[in-house]
Amino acid sequence: MKIYHLMRMFIALVVFFAIAGCKTEGKRQVVKIGYMLCNSEQETSQRFLPLTKYLSDKVGVDFVMVPVDTHDFEKRFKAGEFTFTHTNSLIYIVLRENQGVQLLASEKRGKLGSRSAGAIIARKGSGIEKLADIRGKRMAFGPMLAPTGYLAEYDMMLAAGINPENDLGHYTIPPGSYKHEKLIYGVLYGMYDVAAAPVMDLENMTRDGKIAADDLVILAQSKPIPYCTFGVAKDVDPGLVKKVKDALLSLKPTDTAMIDGEQLKVMKAAWIDGYEELLDSDYDQIRDMAKRVNMPPYQKY
Repeated sequence: MKIYHLMRMFIALVVFFAIAGCKTEGKRQVVKIGYMLCNSEQETSQRFLPLTKYLSDKVGVDFVMVPVDTHDFEKRFKAGEFTFTHTNSLIYIVLRENQGVQLLASEKRGKLGSRSAGAIIARKGSGIEKLADIRGKRMAFGPMLAPTGYLAEYDMMLAAGINPENDLGHYTIPPGSYKHEKLIYGVLYGMYDVAAAPVMDLENMTRDGKIAADDLVILAQSKPIPYCTFGVAKDVDPGLVKKVKDALLSLKPTDTAMIDGEQLKVMKAAWIDGYEELLDSDYDQIRDMAKRVNMPPYQKY
């Protein structure tokens, strides 16, 4: 009996040490990233799901993407639906001013890198050759919270002594998705006389053969301003914030993520050229525009 009990004790100890020596993996932390909708929810998800998976792999937490409509972004952030943010530069400023969001990294895309510009365009041969010619004309703007599809153009018009509320014959914002493309096509095919177009969209549509470089006339173009931006809530663990920032800044064209059994290149899927570290003061140009145009977060009425 003594030998039997000794054997049982020996087996129990072996099992105990075997269990103690194993590394048990608990559930990973789940962190949500709010992505401002670009042209549609489907497009936004397709573009940024590989980036979200890349961040999960690099940082060691389970990031979950949350597509969010522009006009609901601050409300849903304030409600705690997500802690990291991917937005245009104006929404970043709104979140910074009202909610204390901290700057992480700025997206690079196209010829202007981490910056973009707004332009006022007309169809070539329409007789509209300079900015002063737009008085009394039909104009289309992009979404109202678009820094290079509304804000920059409105600001340029005010600087030229043109009040969009009084000096245009009519202005509108196209409904639905793909607003920037809609207004560019609208000018090209005569639905509008002039339009507010992001230079990046003009560049991309020309590259893709959707328009020709000499189809349109640029009447005015803004100075380059910061493009899309990653931010983070002010109370997030600094160690996690640093890991995410480092992962974004170190992203390379060769980096991939596994999505539904397919290895996808992260930058190619997201249509980006990487990320860059900017200072919050680099966004002051946009703040000045928003104050002059009476836009959030500085609107007075």
